[in-house]
Amino acid sequence: MNAPQNRPNNPEQAFLRSQAQGVKFRAFAGPADFEAMVACANASFAADQTGFFRKVEDVARDYAAFTSCVPERDVWIAEVGTEIAGYVRSWHWAQADGLRLYGQFAVMAPQWRRQGIGASLHAWLESRQRETAAEHRSAPRHAHHAFVTQGETARAALLEKSGYRPERYFLTMERHTLNDIADFPLPAGLEVRAVQPEHHRTIWDAHARAFQTHWGYAPPDEADHQRWLLSPVFQPHLWQVAWDVQTNQVAGQVRGYIDDAWNAANGRKRGWTEFISVGETWRHRGLARALISRSLRAQAAAGMYESALGVDSQNLSGANRVYEDCGFVVARRNCVYRKPLELGDKG
Repeated sequence: MNAPQNRPNNPEQAFLRSQAQGVKFRAFAGPADFEAMVACANASFAADQTGFFRKVEDVARDYAAFTSCVPERDVWIAEVGTEIAGYVRSWHWAQADGLRLYGQFAVMAPQWRRQGIGASLHAWLESRQRETAAEHRSAPRHAHHAFVTQGETARAALLEKSGYRPERYFLTMERHTLNDIADFPLPAGLEVRAVQPEHHRTIWDAHARAFQTHWGYAPPDEADHQRWLLSPVFQPHLWQVAWDVQTNQVAGQVRGYIDDAWNAANGRKRGWTEFISVGETWRHRGLARALISRSLRAQAAAGMYESALGVDSQNLSGANRVYEDCGFVVARRNCVYRKPLELGDKG
């Protein structure tokens, strides 16, 4: 979503301006909306050069699995004729420290930008999130939360104008070739085993434990686990999972995957070196480097030419340095924006 030039000074003016241009605002009407929503989202992604790409089946799968978002109540669409000009979606979750966050997804097709539509959608989104927050009054704190990818500069400007401030930066790092992969050996007493179905829950739980001390940690629930089992990133044949031979515990993991749709849309052969974690007992022994090098080789064997990952720029475990040692360089600097949400707040 973008912050247009000559934007009206308040949401009411933006709404009236949008109406005068024949824009209709409405709720999500069901799966019949998916095709037009995907067209809008992909046009928005392309305009901002985010590299993202969605297919109708991706959106249908995601919407069917939502547990903290009811699309008929939490999605708001701007429509011109039969075309979706833009839309927003809200959902919520609680961090381990009790902070309840209200997430935002927002896209705007480039031909409908700078006309006040984005401001109207955002005003609705904040209003809806205040309603949701009122249903969770027991939470000690609430905040609007938006992840903005580098390239979404106008959306960032809209958020800042609305009182949001940068909370944390996350980096996208890339390895531009899968040649010359360093050979980092596994620490003694550990072994990588082929993933079996009976390992899935143990691997999931080990990853959650390893992230308990990370910024923004939110304990996953059973619904999260079930979504993971059915998600497109669930590609166990590419995973590198190290086990402690003596204790039979998962010591660390790298759950790589390949996004064929992303590759087709961007003309690339990229794998993703993601879901990297090492249990506290096994840290500072070179395990992450060893698993990453194995993951990169697995991606190369699957026909990939490059790899990428995301990382918290303020990671306290030294992950950024580990990734640099494995050949990754920073490609994008993305930002989490937040704005305190007080019950009764008028935005």
